[in-house]
Amino acid sequence: MLKELHIKNYVLIDSLDIEFPAGLVIITGQTGAGKSIILGALSLVLGSKADASAIGASGDTCVVEAVFDLKDEDGSIRALLDENEIDYDSDELIIRRVINASGRSRSFVNDSPAPLKVLTALSSRLIDIHSQHETMLLRDKAFQMSMLDHFADDAALLSSCREAWTELTGLKSELASVTETLAKMNAEQDYNQAQYSQLEAAKLKEGELEELETEQKQLANAEEIKSSLYQIENYFNPSADDGQDERPSLDFILKESSKLLDKISAYVPAASALSGRMESSRLELDDVLSEVSELESRTDVSNDRLQEVDDRLSMLYDLMKKHSCSGIDELIALRDKLSEALADTSVLEARKSELQKRISVAEANLAGACERLHDARAKAAPEFADAICRSIRSLELDRAVFDVVLEPSQQGPSGSDSILFRFSSTGKNPVDVAKCTSGGEMSRIMLCLKAMMARYTNMPSMIFDEIDTGVSGSVADKMGEMICSMGDYMQVFAITHLPQVAAKGDAHYIVTKTFEPDDRAVTSIRRISGEERLMEVARILSGSKVTPEAIANAKSLLGK
Repeated sequence: MLKELHIKNYVLIDSLDIEFPAGLVIITGQTGAGKSIILGALSLVLGSKADASAIGASGDTCVVEAVFDLKDEDGSIRALLDENEIDYDSDELIIRRVINASGRSRSFVNDSPAPLKVLTALSSRLIDIHSQHETMLLRDKAFQMSMLDHFADDAALLSSCREAWTELTGLKSELASVTETLAKMNAEQDYNQAQYSQLEAAKLKEGELEELETEQKQLANAEEIKSSLYQIENYFNPSADDGQDERPSLDFILKESSKLLDKISAYVPAASALSGRMESSRLELDDVLSEVSELESRTDVSNDRLQEVDDRLSMLYDLMKKHSCSGIDELIALRDKLSEALADTSVLEARKSELQKRISVAEANLAGACERLHDARAKAAPEFADAICRSIRSLELDRAVFDVVLEPSQQGPSGSDSILFRFSSTGKNPVDVAKCTSGGEMSRIMLCLKAMMARYTNMPSMIFDEIDTGVSGSVADKMGEMICSMGDYMQVFAITHLPQVAAKGDAHYIVTKTFEPDDRAVTSIRRISGEERLMEVARILSGSKVTPEAIANAKSLLGK
């Protein structure tokens, strides 16, 4: 329940520190006094939108802080705090909201910074606020269904249905993505296959381009190469067919020169060394000549092979240009990439098939969850309608008829039911509650629904902001009794203009607006009792001029 509310510099409130008890808390005040301002401040700590207009005249920021008692909390709030790693050391929960001049706000839960979504999640477990215009919710099918679900106590079934829906939509989303990817890949399949086939048929080898370019140069110049090598051979071993007189070979000259040096080595010691060098040179030149001969014999003057090499190079150059590659290695990498892309389609096809099977199972699971949820709703609907009908009739609508119609609807996270609340104040031909009710009837129906909600939820606090609009007299008295009875098992705030309701509270607070010497309006709230409370109830009865009759009537209402 709400224990304390602290407000600084919010709209017309300079500073406010107030405590609230359990039970039924009445809040009254003249029109325009600022009751809605206090409710707006409380809404801020519950996660409502903030802007700079909330800041009052006495500073650049406003601060609203609410303290809640968690002693009787069912554990859901503590679980939420644990989920968001927010510490709690006692039975108190402190929520603070700070708004600066730019309109930005900061939120704190137990002095730990917290996002607004946490405040919103906490608010759904702390306080239910029924504003002046919330009777419009009766036209909201989601609200109607939530009322029935609360009564049916089908939270587990509803959660199961939502989980099944989430799983199914997730699978369908993935299937759509896989199908789209496959469609794109299949659209490119023929192209990719053609590209891959061309590169695969090319039998690409690393280093091949350089080898072919070298071979091409050799083949293109084979005649010159062979001629040069032959001439070198002829230098070593001259023959008569070279057009010159026969002359000794270089090998013969070196052998004979070495022998002559050996002859004179006995006389010239240095000649022996020269002879050795001469012989060594001859042997080395023999090796060179051998390799030259081998090279000459291997040099092929083949126009056919040259054409083959030219064709191969031309193909490789064309492929490199086509695919914007600078070498064979890049062509090979592209070929391998295309191969993987072609293989990926089979993987995706397998995933698609798997997803389709899982979707079939998920659809069956969702259908089952929807059916179980429907059965629970259908079972609870007559009892729920009967309870609401009895409650409405107790508010002087003796012939009222209220029923709940469930019809099949498209599957969704909340099942496969559509709902319709039907009402008739005459007992005949009930129709859509949104089309047949007056303002006073709407207020009474909504109060009955909220009273039912209070019984079947663990909401610790509920605020009624003039839910009694459009009613008076004995009806107002009975609505007050209903609100008062809710105060037996939860904290209830009733902002009211009806004396019959105001007189039933366990605690009474009055909201007033005063003007400072500088003509600045200031709103405040304080608890009243005794004579002051008597006079406030009398004021509500008679208006600005309190009459003796109003005082007597107020005493009667207050049981004095």
